[in-house]
Amino acid sequence: MNVLNDLQPQGVMRWFEALCAIPHGSRDTKRVSDFCVAFAKERGLRCVQDAHNNVVIYAPASAGYETHPTVILQGHLDMVCEKEPDCDINFSVDGLRLAHDDAYIYAEGTTLGGDDGIAVAYALAVLDDPTVRHPPLEVVFTVDEEIGMLGADAMDMSVLSGRVLLNCDSEDEGILTVSCAGGATSALTKPLHTEAATAQGWRVGVRGLTGGHSGVEINQGRANANKTLAAVLASLPVRLSAINGGSKDNAIPRASEALLTSDAPDFAARFASEAEKVRSALPSGETAAEFYCEPAAVGTVLTAEDSAALLALLNVVPNGVQAMSADIAGLVQTSLNLGILKTEAERAILTFSVRSSVNAEKTALIERLAETGRQYGAAYSESGAYPAWEYRRQSSLRDVMVACYERLYGKKPVVEAIHAGLECGIFSDRLKGLDAVSFGPQMHDIHTTRERLDIASTRRTWDFLLAVLAAL
Repeated sequence: MNVLNDLQPQGVMRWFEALCAIPHGSRDTKRVSDFCVAFAKERGLRCVQDAHNNVVIYAPASAGYETHPTVILQGHLDMVCEKEPDCDINFSVDGLRLAHDDAYIYAEGTTLGGDDGIAVAYALAVLDDPTVRHPPLEVVFTVDEEIGMLGADAMDMSVLSGRVLLNCDSEDEGILTVSCAGGATSALTKPLHTEAATAQGWRVGVRGLTGGHSGVEINQGRANANKTLAAVLASLPVRLSAINGGSKDNAIPRASEALLTSDAPDFAARFASEAEKVRSALPSGETAAEFYCEPAAVGTVLTAEDSAALLALLNVVPNGVQAMSADIAGLVQTSLNLGILKTEAERAILTFSVRSSVNAEKTALIERLAETGRQYGAAYSESGAYPAWEYRRQSSLRDVMVACYERLYGKKPVVEAIHAGLECGIFSDRLKGLDAVSFGPQMHDIHTTRERLDIASTRRTWDFLLAVLAAL
């Protein structure tokens, strides 16, 4: 294609364009993995490729760096594949149609895959340039990060000797990420028993809440629709028939709805009164919240015992921020989100996203959740667990990177932790004593067809990477 030939740094842009020509969506990484293996063999570099398509390339140290500690360079090979409705690209067959203007690289009609193709391009450019000064390198390309960090989780870490890791999977230049939350998808399943309805039926609910991401936006104090509706119903004389809200465990639900019956002749007025009380306690930003109550046909309801127990469970389960970090100002340390509430014929399922940057706190919160469920007849289960990347109070890598950044740009970088998962959590859990930092060039609107990679930032971040490697 040669679309990026006139852009700097040329080595990075060359390899980024080559990667973009190869289909590499999640679960479709064999071709791009083989490309990296061929790259290594052509340069006489030792390489390991596992059955999952993870790749490790080993590079000897530059002259004078032979005794320096081994450094791991890490990124992931897969990308999120999204396209515009009128785009004819087949992600299983076609490469991306790259383009650029004076400021940004983008792909016509599709996602760009800068997350995390740029990390792979940086690493290949380092390996391809004999003038780059660096310690012994272990270059690690994982797969299927975008669908749950599956490659990293499945990887045999015994092939790695390094205990210093540079992860290039961040999208904000000037920010060094040094910790992330571990997490799990947790579920409480409560068996339900039903009987014929005999009282007036109603459809009630709340909608119009702000919602948001349960990791990065959990600190905003936004109302959870499932908890909000349960609070309204807590003291009302009702028999639930169904209650449902939310569609993703990692999204704060914006709406929740229940079918129920009530013997109260003035139920609509009483619902409105309770809703107003709950509304007054909502965060100030929830001005669009709408409560509704309307007659509805209801054929069956839960038994009185099951209805009361389910409502009680919904009201007592923890939700939202549970602890803030003592080390990093403003960082949520531990949280959970009741993202999905679903009633089926014979059961109710409450699904939570649990997160903590302290593994012991995550374990304690899960135990608390499970015990709360047991008290109300609900069984606990979990899936997709991943470890936290805990903050290191002493980090020589962080110190080196801060000093390099300040020397290059005359200002300190931002050092932060995120309340979301990164592959660094898996590596730090498996490689004891690992010192890791995540960084990257500026990108915008990742995982969308508006994704853009900042050209100038890509160059600056390349210079920063070279400075860090030379200083380690």
